[in-house]
Amino acid sequence: MDVEVVTGQGRVTGRRDGEVSSFRGIPYASAPCGSLRFAPPRAPEPGDVDARGWGATVSTPPQRSAAIAELLPEPKRPGAQPLNLNVWTSDLAGRSPVLVWIHGGGFVTGTGSTAAFDGGRLCTRGLVVVTINYRLAVEGFVAIEGCVPNRGLLDQIAALEWVRDNIAHFGGDPAQVTVAGESAGAMSVITLLAMPRARGLFRRAIAQSGAGHHVHSRAEAEHVAAELSGELGVAMTPETLAGVPDSRLYAALNSVLDRLPARPAPEGMKFSRLGVQPVVDGDLLPDWPLAAIRAGAGTDVDLLVGTNSHEYGLFVEAGGLAPRLDEPTMRSLVARLGTEVEALLPAYRRHLATDAPATLYEALQSDWFAVVPMLRLLEARAAASASTHVYEFVWQPDTFEGRLGACHTIEVPFVFDTLDAEWGRRLRGEAPQTVADLMAGVWSSFVRTGDPGWPADDPRTHPVARLSDRVDVVPDPHQWRAAIWDGLIPTR
Repeated sequence: MDVEVVTGQGRVTGRRDGEVSSFRGIPYASAPCGSLRFAPPRAPEPGDVDARGWGATVSTPPQRSAAIAELLPEPKRPGAQPLNLNVWTSDLAGRSPVLVWIHGGGFVTGTGSTAAFDGGRLCTRGLVVVTINYRLAVEGFVAIEGCVPNRGLLDQIAALEWVRDNIAHFGGDPAQVTVAGESAGAMSVITLLAMPRARGLFRRAIAQSGAGHHVHSRAEAEHVAAELSGELGVAMTPETLAGVPDSRLYAALNSVLDRLPARPAPEGMKFSRLGVQPVVDGDLLPDWPLAAIRAGAGTDVDLLVGTNSHEYGLFVEAGGLAPRLDEPTMRSLVARLGTEVEALLPAYRRHLATDAPATLYEALQSDWFAVVPMLRLLEARAAASASTHVYEFVWQPDTFEGRLGACHTIEVPFVFDTLDAEWGRRLRGEAPQTVADLMAGVWSSFVRTGDPGWPADDPRTHPVARLSDRVDVVPDPHQWRAAIWDGLIPTR
């Protein structure tokens, strides 16, 4: 049945199914079309909203890997208003804590309307759940002449401001907002911690498989834009890009993103798989996120942060890279991360007791991408005396002949209790509901209270909760990594 909420923006019509009311595709900013395509987000036009069906998604490049696209299928919802969000609530008259979800996708793909992010079950645990769309790729993060950088981050802030101003109409408490995300969404969360413009918009934060290391300097962002300009044969201005079809624009961007890590970078620059990232622009993002956090940014925000035990299994095993990883190929890929990282291979061989190229590459790349940046984040938070709880998701499926491990993204449907979603089903196989019960319970507890159920990080013992169908708290499981990576992946 239909259900209506009256906000300062206008009347919003959603759907009620049992105890859950859902509102989909609510604009939180004006449509980024025409002159607004590369502009900061503007307040939405007032008026009634039919939120009974999904809104448009943000136009994004296709996945560069066909295998990953099949494993993590994203819906395509064309339309003129992609800056929208979705709300699930089980108590419109309540004052419930709020979870705002920022999707991942390497800052170039993804959408908040993916079925695995459906908040219908999670909201029945005493929460209001919000998922958002934001500008990605060229529209959101690539440097455009005469345009403000970090447009995607500005969109995220605009969505959080909408939550602050409107969520009480949906039964949410604007003073008890948790912002959460996975992968690029987690990187966004940690970056938001460091941004003065975002202060006061959330009380707690959850970062799943992402920290604050993956950002560009202005020079790096401008280099990416120059490469894209050369690929397209046009200047990177709003006027010239208006004449470039989306298909050509995104094909060119994917070509640039594929070749950047394989080429020698200009001195002082380094390009990883994430060629599109937030930019330290000196204004919206004044400093490197971890440097700002070490100096005290976000100390009033409770943080839950963690990784999965086999992050890069998604790309090595599920993505089909493993059969091609002989010793020379593995070394070539590792060398792209830097000669100092390649020098760590003997230590990984000793600790993992293996010479298997696929196993070594998965472990080292996982640590470079997620685990070591998380350790640097913990150091920064400890220096600022901020409260942080740490987890490691360790449940492993039997898919891919048992070689996949607890890979990147696999925990997300457990958090949302959406194991019936197609997104990631081929990764997790027949997954146990007991793991979803635990994960959804832990996340809900943290959103409500700031306490997930185990001790906060302690510089002496570094307790980490290993999560599967139970919680096992172990002391400092990453000590060996911290030792051999000392001095690498700096906070700048």
